[in-house]
Amino acid sequence: MTDSPFTLHTPETAPEASRPLVEGAQKNFGFVPGPVAAMAESPELLGTFMKAVGTFDQTSLEMLEREVVVLTVATYVECHYCVAMHSATLTRQKAPAELLAALREKAPLADARLEAIRQFTLAVLTRHGQVGKEEFDAFFAAGYTRRNALEVVMGVGTYTMSTFANRMTAVELDPPFVPFAWEAPAE
Repeated sequence: MTDSPFTLHTPETAPEASRPLVEGAQKNFGFVPGPVAAMAESPELLGTFMKAVGTFDQTSLEMLEREVVVLTVATYVECHYCVAMHSATLTRQKAPAELLAALREKAPLADARLEAIRQFTLAVLTRHGQVGKEEFDAFFAAGYTRRNALEVVMGVGTYTMSTFANRMTAVELDPPFVPFAWEAPAE
């Protein structure tokens, strides 16, 4: 890490309450991802984030829909780590290359249903949750439900924690995510 006052913790250096979470991440990934290592400084943040991710993954949204929410948040907040990590996830899941490219470029998605959840996520972000009738109508017309609307809010909240923490702690990309490095497109 450059110019960051934060420590990248290992299972040995993490605060005691964070150790099981850091060890779990190490077992899951084969290494301790930089964001986990940095967030370990606050067992409460790391624990809340990891629990929220697990809960968000159990929502009625499909995996691809959840990843659209995550990448929409990550590109909006301009979190280089989350964009790279979730780009790797979509690549592993064999998502269409055009979908991934559009998400990374903050461009409209060819799939109308996925574009509807992307637009709804942007409305939640930019309007601070005060989504208007037009946005709701478009979201519902794409087949989404009131439950899904609240699940988008959950995804926004969950990934706002990590994107803000990643930017604050200035974590560098771990080697597996370097091929997916991302810079915000010029607007």
